[in-house]
Amino acid sequence: MEITWDVAIVGGGIVGAATAMALGRHSKASVLLIEAEKDLASHQTGHNSGVIHSGLYYRHGSLKASLCITGRDELYRFCSERGVAHDPCGKIVVATRESEIPSLDELERRGRANGIPGLRRLGSGQIAEIEPHCTGIEGLLVPATGIVDYPAVTRAFAQVVSEQGGEIRTAARLLAVGKEHAGITLDTAAGTIHVRNIINCAGLQSDRVARLCGTDPGMRIVPFRGEYYVLRPASRTLVRNLIYPVPDPRFPFLGVHFTRMIDGGVEAGPNAVLAFKREGYRKRDVSLVDVASWVLYPGFWRMAERYWEMGMEETWRSCVKSAFVGSMRELIPEITTADVIRGGAGVRAQALLPDGNLADDFCMVQDRRMIHVLNAPSPAATASMAIGRTIADLAIKSFSLASRKDQPPASSRSPA
Repeated sequence: MEITWDVAIVGGGIVGAATAMALGRHSKASVLLIEAEKDLASHQTGHNSGVIHSGLYYRHGSLKASLCITGRDELYRFCSERGVAHDPCGKIVVATRESEIPSLDELERRGRANGIPGLRRLGSGQIAEIEPHCTGIEGLLVPATGIVDYPAVTRAFAQVVSEQGGEIRTAARLLAVGKEHAGITLDTAAGTIHVRNIINCAGLQSDRVARLCGTDPGMRIVPFRGEYYVLRPASRTLVRNLIYPVPDPRFPFLGVHFTRMIDGGVEAGPNAVLAFKREGYRKRDVSLVDVASWVLYPGFWRMAERYWEMGMEETWRSCVKSAFVGSMRELIPEITTADVIRGGAGVRAQALLPDGNLADDFCMVQDRRMIHVLNAPSPAATASMAIGRTIADLAIKSFSLASRKDQPPASSRSPA
């Protein structure tokens, strides 16, 4: 079999593109990035709210914490050097009732343990100085949080990949994988590709790609749709930057919050409801195959037993606008249903374990000539450069790739 590429990366979201860029920087391998859709960043990356996370929420010592903090700073530098629009605007986390103060204390403790710069506790008057329309009894200012256009970041990563000699093929959905002694054959919608090694960064389809490759992922991707409202232009003055509630520690989601976007708009959301299609951004999007994939999975029912009450509340908010706006009013009491209209939605690839637990940290599984990135939840976009470098280092070692010494950082090279 004629080997064309040393490494093929499956998945053209921000993690796949960052991994391709890191491989080009740190190794001499020939790199091919393949994407199922006609454009990069079509799914999780392209439906991201655009927040550059600080690292506030993540357990000290976890991969999430370390990669987010390192990746955050790298991303800010990359955007500055490559001219990608971004704004380190900061955010506030607001407690609206006394019962939330212990959770706010824990967030502050965790943030300081993670070394987040500039954290500052706020009283109600200080909250009003930063966000005049927001009502809370105490808050936490997080200056390291920012906003960015993640599809633009992904395109900038892809430009670096091309400058390094890598190739990107879109509309190349993976259909089948064949293993031979000399390498691997990838049958795609754009033709057959011969490679030596594979890195699976397929996001919502990552568990299926692993199975195509003959690897048991040990988990199942269950899609959760997060729906947003947007503030009407005349109501955008209600929010200056980012306003978050104190998250409920019982649940794995952050709750409805306000995010100023890089284009000047303001989003409110998301909720978190089961999606009936892995790329199901609308309520009417249904795939029986996708539904069966989680309905027939024992781990789903164990999760449902644990979180059914939360699921009902989230579904109610999805169906009833006034209920969604009620969640917004906890932070900004003067907001009304007239101030907002339905916006877009994103689908989160949540890895679910057989025991019904949601995989919380980043997860990678190795197989012969393969690396499968099976759980890369938020803050994966923020941490993408650090994740890409981690995967590239693992690939260089596992695939016995020739390393590239003394190579300047990709973000500091001059554009072609």
